[in-house]
Amino acid sequence: MALPHLTDDQVRDMSREEKDRWWLKNVFRGDMPQLTLRSAVTGFLLGGVLSATNLYVGAKTGWTLGVGVTSVILSFVIFRAMARSGFVKDLTILENNAVQSIATAAGYMTGPLISALMAYMFIENRAMPWFQIMVWNILASILGVLVAFPMKRRFINDEQQPFPEGRAAGVVMDSLYPSAPRGGTDHMVNNLPVERGDAAGDDEGARAGVFKAKALAAAAAIGAIVQMLLAMGWMSLVQIKMLGTSKSQETVWHLTERLDKWYYDYAAKAQAWVPRVQGVTVEQLGVTIGIELAMFGAGGLMGLRLTNSLMIGMALNYLLIAPLMIASGEILPKNFAAIAQADGSFDLSKAIFGQRHIMNSWSLWWGVSMMVTASLAGLLAKPKVIVSAFTGLFRRGGSNEDCLRHIEFPMWITLVGVPVMVGVTVLMNWLWFGVNPWLGLLSIPLIVLLTLIAANATALTSITPTGALSKITQFTFGAASPTHAGTNLITAGMTTEVASNASNLLMDIKPGYMLGAKPRQQAWGHVIGIFAGAIASTPLFFILFLSDWTPATGQTLREAATQKYDMIGAVQWAAIAEVIRGMGSSSGETIQVVDGIRKYWGVLPVSAAIAMGFGALAAVVFEALKILTRGKFPLSAVGIGLGVVLGPESTIMMWIGALVFSFLEMINRSRIGSFGHRLWVDGREAVCAGVIAGWALFGVGDGVILAFVEVPKTEAQVAQMEKQAIEDAKAAEAAVIGQPAPSPAPAPAPAPAPAPNP
Repeated sequence: MALPHLTDDQVRDMSREEKDRWWLKNVFRGDMPQLTLRSAVTGFLLGGVLSATNLYVGAKTGWTLGVGVTSVILSFVIFRAMARSGFVKDLTILENNAVQSIATAAGYMTGPLISALMAYMFIENRAMPWFQIMVWNILASILGVLVAFPMKRRFINDEQQPFPEGRAAGVVMDSLYPSAPRGGTDHMVNNLPVERGDAAGDDEGARAGVFKAKALAAAAAIGAIVQMLLAMGWMSLVQIKMLGTSKSQETVWHLTERLDKWYYDYAAKAQAWVPRVQGVTVEQLGVTIGIELAMFGAGGLMGLRLTNSLMIGMALNYLLIAPLMIASGEILPKNFAAIAQADGSFDLSKAIFGQRHIMNSWSLWWGVSMMVTASLAGLLAKPKVIVSAFTGLFRRGGSNEDCLRHIEFPMWITLVGVPVMVGVTVLMNWLWFGVNPWLGLLSIPLIVLLTLIAANATALTSITPTGALSKITQFTFGAASPTHAGTNLITAGMTTEVASNASNLLMDIKPGYMLGAKPRQQAWGHVIGIFAGAIASTPLFFILFLSDWTPATGQTLREAATQKYDMIGAVQWAAIAEVIRGMGSSSGETIQVVDGIRKYWGVLPVSAAIAMGFGALAAVVFEALKILTRGKFPLSAVGIGLGVVLGPESTIMMWIGALVFSFLEMINRSRIGSFGHRLWVDGREAVCAGVIAGWALFGVGDGVILAFVEVPKTEAQVAQMEKQAIEDAKAAEAAVIGQPAPSPAPAPAPAPAPAPNP
């Protein structure tokens, strides 16, 4: 059944009250079972498993997997199988939605464990008690829930923002439950939705739903197969454990994720032409093309209008501004100390840059400046959206009474809960981490601001740029107390966790809004998920990262945690904290010269601060044009800023996805009734959601395989294992006949480590 939605013109022209009444009349499913005991238990257990998976994947890669679509499909499969066996009834579509709300909240609970809290333990070289980790995570996440709901009316009810991953989850559920009763108060009896009386219409809707489900399944299969061919875990399982065609990961065949890698390999051998800007290769600038079908599907959901802005931001930064800054000496290579000459010059052919280094050292600032300014301007342009959420508390009847007041999250809980939670968290951070209570209180306005920015970015792309935003808090509060690591790490960690949970809650609510669920029940589900994630991930944190730590031998906590895991996020957070600590021990001059670059407090390049001003000015102009054209201005300031912060690979793949799906929709739009129209026009969202689902499911599976299936990584390890097996066999044979075991041969010297690949 096609999900009812407003057109772009209706979103622009209708008031929020009109949109709310439209939603009640056409979408709301009344008292259909939603947050039931079985959906809560299923979401709790499933969320615990997914949070554990995300903890591992995050420690390995520095990023976490979206689990919304994954939880939808898993819960559907579990209950459909049990329903066919006669044990239980199948879940309703809204019960499944409650499961995904709980599981998603649990899945994203792992963020601080692989970033701020772990970085704090690195710096202090001591493990936090388990109860402090759990309580801190829970309180910060609940504060995120309380902060999110005043924003819900703006992003979801009024602006109808896409939230691509949440939208994909809604489309998946709609396709999995084609016979679900139609929503809307006009189709209810005793506040419960009922099937439509028109049998032919029901048959038509069922056929359309089955077609979308098949399209979704086919797209998911394609996404899963490509992920499987790319993933080292899956290929190792197949080729080493099952087929025996390889002995180590070193010889396992798998698709190369980088689509342009073959050309750079060829160019290196044949001395062929390599694209450069200002003498720096495009590859060194971080502009590469990779296979990331989740981003491809997300781009299809987002459309060209937004992805064009992302591409403009990416190209403007990495192909124009960054090369100019490199040429002018404002961005130095990350191996500058190793290749610099006495006069400060260096051989460009030996320089190593990369997207992450360029972003963290310079570009981050103007990209975030655009996002901050645009988000604030967008909020100030529609103050009634936020104000009305609070004024509704004091309204007593009348024709303007909020028509959704009986199902929305009660605003009084936010008004009472936020001050209470702020007081508790400020006290907690003071007692446990020594954060000055006044600095803790001052961090709250910044938390609200950065949550607004994060929610804006998540609404557009489903990507929450908490890593970039956290640096603002780290440097802001680190400047106030630079020698105390807890001040910048814990305040930034709190900011990130609140912003992440608020943004993810809004993304959870998106499919519920599409399917007619009660928002307050989704909020309670999110809270259940918070406890599920904390209970599951906290003990696993100690098992995975600290079980082998032996401080008595002089081993540091960082050495123990990074033996098996890269801990990219935590290492970055700790590095910034150490830089800030260095600021505190500096001479105190506002502008200092570091490696020939003038920097505020030795950290922020003066040129980057100037770029921040231009970025803010451009954002104001774009937002003004958006208002004057009533939303028809084709560029998004938030999108351009996000294109700077995101990796070019993700941006390019989202743009390609939007281009492909928009083209297929355009050529089939007029062919009503044809297979192409049903697939690429009516089923576009199902196909996009299927690609995302298949990719995510098998991405989670790859993380699980890498975590629990032990395979040799190199041929040298295989040779050593075979040699050891022979020696063990000889020792066992000697023991049987009563002879002394032969002395083991000395182990060969380890091969020299390969040179780093720039």
